[in-house]
Amino acid sequence: MIDSHLHLWDLGPDPAGGGPRPYAWLGPQHGGLFRSYGESEARKTLDGAGVDGAVLVQADDTVLDTESMLAVADRNAWVLGVVGWIPLDKPVEAEQELERFLRNPAFRGVRHLVHDDPRDDFLELPAVRDSLRMLAGHGLAFDVPDAFPRHLGSAVHLARELPELTIVLDHLGKPPMADPAAMDVWRADFRALAELPNTVAKVSGLHLPGVPYTAEALRPLWDEALEAFGPGRLMVGGDWPVSTLGAPYGRTLGVLLELAEELTSGERAEFLEGTAVRTYGLQKRSIAN
Repeated sequence: MIDSHLHLWDLGPDPAGGGPRPYAWLGPQHGGLFRSYGESEARKTLDGAGVDGAVLVQADDTVLDTESMLAVADRNAWVLGVVGWIPLDKPVEAEQELERFLRNPAFRGVRHLVHDDPRDDFLELPAVRDSLRMLAGHGLAFDVPDAFPRHLGSAVHLARELPELTIVLDHLGKPPMADPAAMDVWRADFRALAELPNTVAKVSGLHLPGVPYTAEALRPLWDEALEAFGPGRLMVGGDWPVSTLGAPYGRTLGVLLELAEELTSGERAEFLEGTAVRTYGLQKRSIAN
């Protein structure tokens, strides 16, 4: 099994000095998340759940976050890939950072915290589109986090207009299960996105407000995702350590595995590994001494 969505962060001071504290979105209001989560703790957590490897995903719109994840990848063969950050709205700088990060084979995708960006039209900006075309040219995937409600429709437009770009919908777009009317809007955009062959989705981050974290409660979402994308375009993600606010890591994965029990062995292999391998171009890695 490959966990397609795992975070690390270090809340220590910026080693470059002078800048704002990294991970500015994270504060005391987040309880147990408001501390550093490093590679040793992550490895122990994965081993305890029988997970073979993981994809590290950015949690801060800074090059420092990406550099930190790539450094972890250089030290740990269990890190199969890194989804980092570049300044997509500044194509010249984005190209420079891409050139630098692509020297590390673990760099396999890009994400921007669109839900924290004040610009509702971020994915529609011409500069961002230019940068995303560069990503596609390098065979890199683009993750879209917490897309609903502001950005799920924009993700559909993006996938239509850039068919060469692989778009990864994180957390199924954060479906608003507690709001039936909003769910109708989410469902329409979700299905529209799934109709486009250059899209995949992560079954991750489903500790949703007002919804018990059980297989029974999440089954409608699972059925919707399975019908829309199929197991060959879905991948499992633990969203550690964010998910620990809702359940321990083993429980988070256990519910997702319970949902996947209905799949054939081949479909299950796609969901647990195959989709992530194809989407990010993952390969087993060895660490030089």
